[in-house]
Amino acid sequence: MPIDVSIPALGESVTEATVGEWLKQPGDSVAVDEPIVSLETDKVSVEVPSPVAGTLSEQLAEVGDEVEVGAIIARVEEGAGGSKDGSASAKKADSPAKSTSSPEADAETKAAEDDDSAAGDDTLSPAVKRLLSEHQLDAADIKGTGKGGRLLKEDVQRAIAGGDKGAEAKKSAPAASSSSSSSAAPAPAGGRNEERKRMSRLRKTIASRLKEAQNTAAMLTTFNDVDMTAVMEAREKYKDTFEKKHGVRLGFMSFFTKACSLALQDVPSVNAMIDGDDIVYRDYADIGIAVSSPGGLVVPILKNANALTFAETEKAIGDFGRRARDGELKLDELQGGTFTISNGGVFGSLMSTPILNAPQSAVLGMHRIEDRPVAIDGQVVIRPMMYLALSYDHRLIDGREAVTFLVRVKEAIEDPTRLVLDL
Repeated sequence: MPIDVSIPALGESVTEATVGEWLKQPGDSVAVDEPIVSLETDKVSVEVPSPVAGTLSEQLAEVGDEVEVGAIIARVEEGAGGSKDGSASAKKADSPAKSTSSPEADAETKAAEDDDSAAGDDTLSPAVKRLLSEHQLDAADIKGTGKGGRLLKEDVQRAIAGGDKGAEAKKSAPAASSSSSSSAAPAPAGGRNEERKRMSRLRKTIASRLKEAQNTAAMLTTFNDVDMTAVMEAREKYKDTFEKKHGVRLGFMSFFTKACSLALQDVPSVNAMIDGDDIVYRDYADIGIAVSSPGGLVVPILKNANALTFAETEKAIGDFGRRARDGELKLDELQGGTFTISNGGVFGSLMSTPILNAPQSAVLGMHRIEDRPVAIDGQVVIRPMMYLALSYDHRLIDGREAVTFLVRVKEAIEDPTRLVLDL
């Protein structure tokens, strides 16, 4: 009896999603709670599991389709055994005469087997299998960037374009002649290629929210620089002991998270937001930490950051980064937030003007550390310096308050004892 697979509740205010990738194909065996399709929401990717063990019998949506919460997206035949390979074996057993049939039938069987081997395994999407087969590539030669190392369409396209040397070499190696290869026209030397890709739901949401922030807020950015000497010395002195005790490395983000938590207490307007004609002030700090994911920038929220220890902060940030790369962040971890920290320095940025993460009123941009000459006590010395940028909503935060906030952060970083003494 077929069992319907429907789109589950995806979180507060999320009513629809986009079909990103089918993880199982009709005829494939599925275990109970085994993911069969990946969905893209406004915030994260979500995998929909099978409610029962059996065989996937129908896919009721195509990759790229918009689906609403509650919609039936697939059907699973409960208790039916066998995957594609199992079904093929059963057919061979039921039709022994077929194995001794015409050479044409044998050729078709061989081609199907070649397609399966080129595709790697049944977790590959039809688009990936088609590309592998068309370009005579082996999935084993291409590094997958999807969850758990799964091979994505983009990985194969990069290999075809020459991004994967092993796959490119295999692609260009002499092969048996075929009608498809003989008819393919060689790319002209120095050709100009274009590729059109559907914008992901996450990327569309990022674009919409950032443009909304620009259109709504009176956004302004103020800058300062900070001497990282004291923090770097403290980190170097205690990093081994810290990692041995807490099982996590001591980084710079915990210092800045703690410094911002203290500064938000001193300048509460930076932690506030505009709601209609009201201003909402908070006595807590839920700080968003911007991290990269395969689909774009996401901002998981460090709840009650003002109450966390350095070790708790480092563990949480490290966990966010890992799960963002694997697409495993939960929706409730991306909702809310009173302030955001974005570290462009990890990519080499010297200076930037970060955009607000609405409805928040401010965002701090960190940048790369570089040795620069500075004047201290009448002497020019070389110090590891970092530029800080605070973008803020001028409707709520005055310039004096923005500068005061940055100065508080600067003071705490240049004298980390303040972080311990809550100064």
